[in-house]
Amino acid sequence: MAREIKIKDIAGLMEDEIQEVVERTTLLLTGEVIEQTPVDTGRLRNDWQTDIGKFRATVTNSMQYAEPVLYGNNLPPSWQGSYRTRQGTVPGFPDLIAKEIAVKEVPRIIEAIRRRN
Repeated sequence: MAREIKIKDIAGLMEDEIQEVVERTTLLLTGEVIEQTPVDTGRLRNDWQTDIGKFRATVTNSMQYAEPVLYGNNLPPSWQGSYRTRQGTVPGFPDLIAKEIAVKEVPRIIEAIRRRN
Protein backbone atom coordinates (compact mmCIF):
# COMPACT_ATOMS: atom_id res chain seq x y z
CA MET A 1 0.00 0.00 0.00
CA ALA A 2 1.33 3.43 -0.93
CA ARG A 3 2.10 5.97 1.73
CA GLU A 4 -0.20 8.96 1.74
CA ILE A 5 1.54 12.33 2.05
CA LYS A 6 -0.42 15.55 2.20
CA ILE A 7 0.80 18.37 -0.02
CA LYS A 8 1.38 20.61 3.01
CA ASP A 9 3.73 17.96 4.46
CA ILE A 10 6.03 17.65 1.41
CA ALA A 11 8.35 20.53 2.35
CA GLY A 12 8.90 19.13 5.84
CA LEU A 13 9.52 15.64 4.52
CA MET A 14 12.05 16.93 1.99
CA GLU A 15 13.79 19.01 4.67
CA ASP A 16 14.07 15.94 6.89
CA GLU A 17 15.50 13.88 4.02
CA ILE A 18 18.03 16.56 3.10
CA GLN A 19 19.11 16.96 6.71
CA GLU A 20 19.58 13.21 7.06
CA VAL A 21 21.71 13.13 3.90
CA VAL A 22 23.86 15.96 5.29
CA GLU A 23 24.28 14.21 8.65
CA ARG A 24 25.02 10.75 7.30
CA THR A 25 27.39 12.05 4.63
CA THR A 26 29.28 14.21 7.11
CA LEU A 27 29.69 11.41 9.63
CA LEU A 28 30.86 9.06 6.88
CA LEU A 29 33.37 11.64 5.66
CA THR A 30 34.63 12.30 9.17
CA GLY A 31 35.20 8.62 9.82
CA GLU A 32 37.02 8.06 6.53
CA VAL A 33 39.22 11.14 6.91
CA ILE A 34 40.16 10.20 10.47
CA GLU A 35 41.02 6.68 9.35
CA GLN A 36 43.19 7.95 6.47
CA THR A 37 44.98 10.65 8.47
CA PRO A 38 48.65 9.74 8.89
CA VAL A 39 49.70 9.07 12.46
CA ASP A 40 52.90 10.02 14.22
CA THR A 41 51.80 11.18 17.67
CA GLY A 42 48.05 10.91 16.97
CA ARG A 43 47.37 14.60 17.65
CA LEU A 44 46.48 15.38 14.03
CA ARG A 45 44.08 12.45 13.85
CA ASN A 46 42.48 13.42 17.18
CA ASP A 47 41.93 17.06 16.17
CA TRP A 48 39.25 16.43 13.53
CA GLN A 49 36.08 18.32 14.39
CA THR A 50 32.63 17.96 12.87
CA ASP A 51 29.92 20.59 13.05
CA ILE A 52 26.53 19.62 11.61
CA GLY A 53 23.93 22.34 11.22
CA LYS A 54 20.74 22.71 9.25
CA PHE A 55 21.49 21.75 5.64
CA ARG A 56 25.25 22.24 6.09
CA ALA A 57 28.21 20.68 7.82
CA THR A 58 31.91 21.30 8.24
CA VAL A 59 34.74 18.93 8.95
CA THR A 60 37.89 20.74 10.09
CA ASN A 61 41.29 20.17 11.57
CA SER A 62 42.98 23.11 13.29
CA MET A 63 46.38 21.60 14.06
CA GLN A 64 49.20 23.92 13.06
CA TYR A 65 50.66 21.37 10.66
CA ALA A 66 47.35 20.12 9.22
CA GLU A 67 47.67 22.00 5.92
CA PRO A 68 51.11 20.62 5.01
CA VAL A 69 50.22 17.05 6.00
CA LEU A 70 46.71 16.99 4.53
CA TYR A 71 47.22 19.06 1.38
CA GLY A 72 50.95 19.47 0.81
CA ASN A 73 50.69 23.29 1.10
CA ASN A 74 52.97 25.56 3.16
CA LEU A 75 55.52 22.82 3.68
CA PRO A 76 57.87 23.34 6.63
CA PRO A 77 61.53 24.00 5.81
CA SER A 78 62.49 20.63 7.28
CA TRP A 79 60.61 18.93 4.40
CA GLN A 80 63.01 20.61 1.93
CA GLY A 81 60.21 21.42 -0.51
CA SER A 82 59.09 17.80 -0.84
CA TYR A 83 55.74 16.49 0.42
CA ARG A 84 56.13 13.33 2.43
CA THR A 85 54.49 11.35 5.19
CA ARG A 86 55.60 8.08 6.71
CA GLN A 87 52.43 6.42 5.45
CA GLY A 88 52.79 7.69 1.86
CA THR A 89 49.68 9.84 2.09
CA VAL A 90 48.33 11.44 -1.10
CA PRO A 91 48.18 15.25 -0.82
CA GLY A 92 44.58 16.46 -0.74
CA PHE A 93 43.21 13.12 0.42
CA PRO A 94 40.31 14.71 2.39
CA ASP A 95 38.94 16.25 -0.82
CA LEU A 96 39.43 13.01 -2.72
CA ILE A 97 37.49 11.13 -0.03
CA ALA A 98 34.71 13.74 -0.14
CA LYS A 99 34.41 13.41 -3.93
CA GLU A 100 34.29 9.62 -3.71
CA ILE A 101 31.56 9.77 -1.07
CA ALA A 102 29.58 12.27 -3.15
CA VAL A 103 29.71 10.04 -6.20
CA LYS A 104 29.33 6.59 -4.64
CA GLU A 105 27.66 6.93 -1.25
CA VAL A 106 25.28 9.89 -1.45
CA PRO A 107 23.08 8.22 -4.10
CA ARG A 108 22.93 5.09 -1.93
CA ILE A 109 22.02 7.12 1.15
CA ILE A 110 19.25 8.92 -0.75
CA GLU A 111 17.94 5.65 -2.14
CA ALA A 112 17.86 4.08 1.34
CA ILE A 113 15.99 7.06 2.77
CA ARG A 114 13.46 6.99 -0.05
CA ARG A 115 12.88 3.24 0.37
CA ARG A 116 12.33 3.72 4.06
CA ASN A 117 9.93 6.63 3.61
